[in-house]
Amino acid sequence: MGYSLPGKKAAENPALPMRLMLLTHSYWPEHSPPQRRWMSLTREFRRAGWDVDVVAPVAHYPNGRRNLPRREAGIAFSHQRGPHGETIRRVPYLRHLGTSSLARFIDQLFSAVMSVPAGLGGKKPDAILATAPSLPTLATGYILSKFRRVPFIVEMRDAWPDLARDARMVQGSVKSLVERVVEYVQQRADLVVTVTEGFADTLRDRGLKNVVTVSNGLDLNSIPLLEPPATHRDTFHALYLGNHGKSQRLDILIRASALLGDAFHLTLVGHGTSRPQLVKLARELNAPVTFFPSLQGPEVVEKYRAADTCIVSLRDDWKSFETTVPSKTYEVLAIGRHVTAIVRGEAERIILEAGGGDVVPANPEAVAQLWRELAADRSRLASGASGREWVRDNADYAQLAVKYMETISALVRPGYIRDREHTS
Repeated sequence: MGYSLPGKKAAENPALPMRLMLLTHSYWPEHSPPQRRWMSLTREFRRAGWDVDVVAPVAHYPNGRRNLPRREAGIAFSHQRGPHGETIRRVPYLRHLGTSSLARFIDQLFSAVMSVPAGLGGKKPDAILATAPSLPTLATGYILSKFRRVPFIVEMRDAWPDLARDARMVQGSVKSLVERVVEYVQQRADLVVTVTEGFADTLRDRGLKNVVTVSNGLDLNSIPLLEPPATHRDTFHALYLGNHGKSQRLDILIRASALLGDAFHLTLVGHGTSRPQLVKLARELNAPVTFFPSLQGPEVVEKYRAADTCIVSLRDDWKSFETTVPSKTYEVLAIGRHVTAIVRGEAERIILEAGGGDVVPANPEAVAQLWRELAADRSRLASGASGREWVRDNADYAQLAVKYMETISALVRPGYIRDREHTS
């Protein structure tokens, strides 16, 4: 690839901590999937003595504008100290309506371009990592890796470019510019990291060699294990927390609730491009549904505590979702609530393997029938600790970070694994 490896001192000491540059479209103090993942990973990297430089826009997610004081959101082209001692290099953004997908993409493209000068500042990193699905960020990472002559790591948190075709962002047999750019960057990255084994296998089938999986997860110690729901209750409560977009098909849940009536209640917490249509649909069907904005911390735990079942949902007519696992899956399993899983592929396998709940087809009648059965036999709602045990073994960020650091170390210092095994 033409990059230079660290100097002699680093090669002689494979345990010497390194400097990682992370490019992301969302970071602390925002609350988003990349923020949750990388705040946890960064904490563990810093505990191991790594330096982490984060290049990210001024905090403006999810509404497309800054909602926090400048000292928290950051100032464009200035440095900010993160909660774990990481350096955050802020870049400007374009103010927009958070519900517009096109405006969000243009904003991400603008911030990605502005990230190039920001990423050229400071000490030379040992590696550069760009996390998608902010696709312009991938191109920025590739450019910076060439300028700074260091290894380039691509992290694919979604199944791109497959998802673009499933979502009909791409039509016809001719590959779109989006597909070509994503595949170009993937093929030239020194390492591609996926969050599911299924998508890693897909990329290997396409000829990529250096692909590893570091799944999504959570900080298990920060998640309580709740007591089971009450054995007797007048109303059955279903809960969904997360993105309200086309990928989730939450209209199925609303239609299922409308079939059930007032003895059942659905709570939807979050935001997304489909939320206005969902609110309208619930009103038209007179469905027993309550909407809440995104919640954090103790408020989330209280919503879980009030629920009988929690929903993870991905539409079943997009093939790319066979290798996608909703990040909330791990949280619901860890907290001990029954899962209504409207998923297939790898996500379905995890739910069944963990003994966390029931997998149901993506249609309102099937969901309504499952909830009728659960309401009639509430003993099925006592999921126990099996889901939490599965998360402890497979999706605790304390362990995932160790795997990530070892993978990066082996890339930057090819003798790292051999030397470590020789000295152990």
